[in-house]
Amino acid sequence: MNNSENNLNTLCNITATSSSANLNLSSNDEIQKAFLYWAGSGTGDFEVNLNGNVINSQRNFPLFQNGFDYFCAFADVTDLILATGNGNYTLSDFDVTPFLDATHYCSNRTNFAGWAIVIVYKNNNLPLNQLNVYDGLQGVSQTQQNLTLNLNSLNVIDNIGAKIGFVAWEGDKNLAINETLRFNGNILSNALNPSNNAFNGTNSFTGSTTLYNMDLDVYDIQNYLQIGVPTAEIKLTSGQDFVMISTVVTKLNSQLPDATIVIDNFNLGCDSRGILVDYTVYNVNSTNPLPAGTPISIYADGQLIETTETTAILPMEGSFSSSILLTIPDAIPANFTLDFVVDDSGDGTGIVTEINENNNSFSINISLLSSVEFNLLDNLISCNLGQKKGTFDFSSYEEFVKENQDHVVHFFETHSDANTNLNPILNSNNYTANSTPKEIFVRIENENCFRITSFLLETKNCPPTPFNVITANGDGLNDFLHFEGLRDIFTNFKLYIYSRWGRLVWEGNNNSKNWYGQSSKGIELNIGDVPDGTYFYILDLNDADYPTPLTGFVYLTR
Repeated sequence: MNNSENNLNTLCNITATSSSANLNLSSNDEIQKAFLYWAGSGTGDFEVNLNGNVINSQRNFPLFQNGFDYFCAFADVTDLILATGNGNYTLSDFDVTPFLDATHYCSNRTNFAGWAIVIVYKNNNLPLNQLNVYDGLQGVSQTQQNLTLNLNSLNVIDNIGAKIGFVAWEGDKNLAINETLRFNGNILSNALNPSNNAFNGTNSFTGSTTLYNMDLDVYDIQNYLQIGVPTAEIKLTSGQDFVMISTVVTKLNSQLPDATIVIDNFNLGCDSRGILVDYTVYNVNSTNPLPAGTPISIYADGQLIETTETTAILPMEGSFSSSILLTIPDAIPANFTLDFVVDDSGDGTGIVTEINENNNSFSINISLLSSVEFNLLDNLISCNLGQKKGTFDFSSYEEFVKENQDHVVHFFETHSDANTNLNPILNSNNYTANSTPKEIFVRIENENCFRITSFLLETKNCPPTPFNVITANGDGLNDFLHFEGLRDIFTNFKLYIYSRWGRLVWEGNNNSKNWYGQSSKGIELNIGDVPDGTYFYILDLNDADYPTPLTGFVYLTR
């Protein structure tokens, strides 16, 4: 946005807040990434417009040098460039004039503003390349005459056609005092950039020599790279010109794998910290096979819990699927993040150089399954109906056993049926147990898990109830003395019948017939039927729960 070189101006000359440039890729060029950089004097203008679209800085790079502030901003504008394609691009609303005055940036001729878009594109007619983009903001000047930048993660397999490009700011054509750009100790130069004036306001793509206070330069470096060495050194020197580097791009002919990993499925058990995980390692966007033995590290909430590795060489576009049983440590909470990271030796470092070193992980959120909580149930007791048989109503237990009203409850006669959820009891409000004690099993389940509890059905000998009016006339109604809940329950009972004068007239037990108003004891034995009247009974139950005999009257008529 400068109209001329700073060192030729007597006054600041950055009144424009917009400028334009054309993008003209061929039809075979497919845009992969587009990075917008803008820079200037001052602490920064971090909101600009690109073709009318508001762009906010996603990363800011400040620099304080020679007592002044400078900045560079970054935004990924890939979607916008893809949507627009070739044509004119205008950056507007970029204003650094609030930072400029005659006694500061203008007085030392470091007033500048500019922008550039770095386009990464794919063309199937080109050889396979590795592109590395490094960005930030550092500079050299009369007070700091040397700057060294170290580049990492290079994969130099073939150095033929290797290039390096720079986005630099504030360089002046007419300041060429000890101004050099070195790569691995070798001074870089070309037709636009003399060896003693690398930052001179030129554009290697258009051939322009009037890109004032900004450089877009590309150099051949194939003679300065050593195959197999993953690092390189860039060194800048300047005896006077203030120069800032914000972006460095390297292009290397590259044959590299690209390991990625995906968690395909996982299975959880109720009340278990074991997880069976299915996963797949891919080598899809690659230019070389992924070697066997590539490590895989597994983390729970950032804690390393397991390691494994690939077992075979993965060709380009190949994949490897496997399963692993994990045990989650007790210190990890029930809700946690599970991370699978390929090409990770367990300490965050890998052993394989890849096309993309930032796509090796896959994360999912895990919630361990807990069985339902429930309330314990008391045993139920009912009156013995004979031979330990009883009738029970435990329908209310369906609600009582639940701690969560959304849970589902069923009753079963066996633990096996409860476990398989087969043959539930359907008449819990009127259930007959033919013998007791009998265990009833209760299955409580939610959408994921179930638990089984149980309670006992028990019977007790309830006090018998006398029906003490006898009409012994043979009509089948009330013909004998009857005690409800006596026979086959109190199997050792003794029943005695006395006349109103206290004479024993009949005696019986569980093996005897019922008393039909006949005499079996005393003076009435030979008579058979005793006369109508009131009689007295003593019922000795011979049961520890009833130590005192039951007594009462019997009214006999015929």
